[in-house]
Amino acid sequence: QVQLVESGGGLAQAGGSLRLSCAASGIIVSTRTMNWYRQVPGKQRELVATITSGGGTLYADSAKGRFTISRDNVKNTVYLQMNSLKPEDTAVYYCNCVAGGTAYWGRGTQVTVSS
Repeated sequence: QVQLVESGGGLAQAGGSLRLSCAASGIIVSTRTMNWYRQVPGKQRELVATITSGGGTLYADSAKGRFTISRDNVKNTVYLQMNSLKPEDTAVYYCNCVAGGTAYWGRGTQVTVSS
């Protein structure tokens, strides 16, 4: 059974940094495309960053130059390093992957950025 567990969220000041973690079980993250999404109440979930099985990375325009997605194959964990945080980065952040035709989501971790 696939499980994704996010951690690392919290309160940060504008300009600060946070590192989110997504610990995976039931899949091997290095063999999957792994994604970070975020969602603000009342809005659609937004794709923030992607890391492919080959190690390629993609970012939303809002994340480029500030966020970095990476993975630790030994720990089977995906990370999202977020720097130069802005109040508009406030959201619940979710880890996601697709396996066997099913989309899997973690429960999310809240990130709140104060101005």
